[in-house]
Amino acid sequence: MDAITRELAFQLLIDETEKVYTLIDSQKQHLCFAACPAFEEVVDTQLYGLSKQIDYAVKLGVLDQNAGMKILSDLEYSLNNMYTNYYEQNKNHPQFKGE
Repeated sequence: MDAITRELAFQLLIDETEKVYTLIDSQKQHLCFAACPAFEEVVDTQLYGLSKQIDYAVKLGVLDQNAGMKILSDLEYSLNNMYTNYYEQNKNHPQFKGE
């Protein structure tokens, strides 16, 4: 088996990160996570898996720990931004007012 280069390992990690961004972006477009409670579980699972991959990459020396933390922080910011935008747009809906 050929040795995996740092660049290839880093690119694989970036590809996994992009998959989570795609998941979040698709929810931004459809705004259906309120009607689909499984979304939170799916995204939490994806973030957890990515965090483990980042930990592994840091241990291998493929990724700096600060860079790994920034990747996760940026994803969490994107997710929180999506939720904030959704609730701001729908805060007057009866579902959120308890009616």
